[in-house]
Amino acid sequence: MKYYIIAGEASGDLHASNLMKSILKKDSQAEFRFWGGDLMAKVAGFSPIKHYKDLAFMGFLEVAKNLRTILKNIKICKEDINQFQPDVLILVDYPGFNLRIAEFAKKSGIKVIYYISPQLWAWKEGRVEKIKKFVDEMLVILPFEKEFYKKHNIDAHFVGHPLLDAISDLPEMNVSQFKKDNHLNEKEIIALLPGSREQEVTKMLELMLSVRPHFKDYQFVIAGAPSLPKSFYQKYVDENVHFVSNKTYDLLRCSKAALVTSGTATLETALLNIPEVVCYRSSTVSYEIGKRVVKNIKYISLVNLIMDKEIVTELIQSGLNTKNLVKELSAILNGEQREKILNNYQQLREKLGGKGASDEAADIIVKG
Repeated sequence: MKYYIIAGEASGDLHASNLMKSILKKDSQAEFRFWGGDLMAKVAGFSPIKHYKDLAFMGFLEVAKNLRTILKNIKICKEDINQFQPDVLILVDYPGFNLRIAEFAKKSGIKVIYYISPQLWAWKEGRVEKIKKFVDEMLVILPFEKEFYKKHNIDAHFVGHPLLDAISDLPEMNVSQFKKDNHLNEKEIIALLPGSREQEVTKMLELMLSVRPHFKDYQFVIAGAPSLPKSFYQKYVDENVHFVSNKTYDLLRCSKAALVTSGTATLETALLNIPEVVCYRSSTVSYEIGKRVVKNIKYISLVNLIMDKEIVTELIQSGLNTKNLVKELSAILNGEQREKILNNYQQLREKLGGKGASDEAADIIVKG
């Protein structure tokens, strides 16, 4: 079969690449065409039509400023789908773009499968009607999403969370060797995960690094995003602030704790068993608009949303400041709060089910 896949972010690239591997196990003659990143390219053996780093527009203002580019990309995508004539279109999250393509594909007689649901339970719930109209199969990765779709008379498949697959495949970690290979000293590591988009990283890193004077017995290591050049991070690096690129899982597994920008990375950090503080700050305008459109959501991190209670601290907007960061980071480095988080992480893994999400999703897709 011919598969057209669209992933618009780094996490989508990871999950789509694992899905592609699983599809190939079940359909060895599979033909792929895709929008995504380097991990998908590695599986396919060729580059994406568009790389996700050229598609990442974050926040209401940035989307508005780049509307012409976004509309041009939608046009290119539609033309490319027409040319490739896939048997199935697989959409990975990225709803603003993907739902437009879903409508086009459905009207063109192409089967549409959505793998990894947009967070419609948080905002833009009205988009469920588009999914009902234009998506043939919805494959969800969070346990509460199946119930959400059931409420809207959509029979979604809960396939489990693909991060469990990605993490279970990791080789054993040698902390001393990792430190040596990356020119780190012997101090324990606090990992900094500031995000993957330039404006986000700039905003978050300065705040995260403001705690340094209070943690002189630790070294801070920035997890560089593959979408940003090494030169971008150089202004933050010195004798006790280091940088590693494209090695986030290895870095986390060698760390004592982490400061993490809200997003998929909060769940990755938890599943790797690293205590964390979740950080989030956007422009005042974007935040005020967001507060009005996000509904019935008590938390911003996936970890807390899945558990339906606060098991990791979230510092948001004005709450994200040096004083609070120092307090919360101190609490998770040692003692009772650290133990409590680690116990809750075990419950989180149980709630997400075992590994096998990629195979389960591929099975549904290939069998049609």
